[in-house]
Amino acid sequence: MRMPTIRAPKQVTLNEHLFRHAGIDPDLRHLIVDVSRAVRAVSYAIQTTEAGLAGSRNEYGEDQLKLDVLSNDIVRRYLSEGNLVCCYVSEEQKEIIELSDDAPYCVVFDPLDGSSLVEADFAIGSIFGIYKGPAVIGRKPRDQVAALYALYGPRTVLVYSTGQGVHEFVLHDVGEFVLLREHLGVADEAKNYSPGNLHAIGDNAGYRRAYQRWTGGNMTLRYSGCMVADVHHILSKGQGIFTNVSGGKYPQGKLRHVFECGPFAFLMEQAGGAASDGSVPLLDKAITGADQRTPIVIGSKNEVERTCGDLRGEQ
Repeated sequence: MRMPTIRAPKQVTLNEHLFRHAGIDPDLRHLIVDVSRAVRAVSYAIQTTEAGLAGSRNEYGEDQLKLDVLSNDIVRRYLSEGNLVCCYVSEEQKEIIELSDDAPYCVVFDPLDGSSLVEADFAIGSIFGIYKGPAVIGRKPRDQVAALYALYGPRTVLVYSTGQGVHEFVLHDVGEFVLLREHLGVADEAKNYSPGNLHAIGDNAGYRRAYQRWTGGNMTLRYSGCMVADVHHILSKGQGIFTNVSGGKYPQGKLRHVFECGPFAFLMEQAGGAASDGSVPLLDKAITGADQRTPIVIGSKNEVERTCGDLRGEQ
């Protein structure tokens, strides 16, 4: 008697998912695949490269690790190869870097978010936003045609959206990103809170009110110090709130609007959540410069609204 053939379940690759489900033009698909190849290389570099200081600082005066510099170089190399990127903006470089006059896209990115946590072996990540056309300054994060991030933890995962939901992929052992979960969603109510820049509660009464409400209620603290890891926790668990507001050493907020907060605002709204600077949705906040900082309140809609009310002093 002939035994039936048992076929292994087909694993959907990132490229296939983009081709069949994203509904985007081929150039954007190829660019996202190029970014995923850079992510794969950064993931390998994290595992094999010394994490000490590079002996240099980025444009904001922050000491750079060797991994910061290497990750930026890796991303630059992959963005340069496909002739799809006219220019890019990186946290690690002061200028907007021009690559090709006639290429269709501009990419903004933080090549290694949370790099100060490398020596502690905590999860870290990379963040990317993609715009059609040659300009970013003067535009709004709502103009993005895609946003994605990578999280380098026990597994390397890549999460992307092109405006058709938020989808998660995992890097498997032969170097391919394969589908893990489709259509990640965020509930309206939050059970977890991730408060950044807690020094600000000393001179920001609204943030102090929000923090007291979280600690006095039934919510659970989840905070790692890496924005990618903390926002991924919200998307993965389907609820929560992350904050990093103005106050203390950062009167305008600590995080950068163009390549940190803007891409995550795009992803969070695609998942059914919300993102605000405390007053206006971050997707509608104009980008005034590569070094622009902003407060951010992001996650479950109802909790974002309550927290913004706390910050504005509403009862």
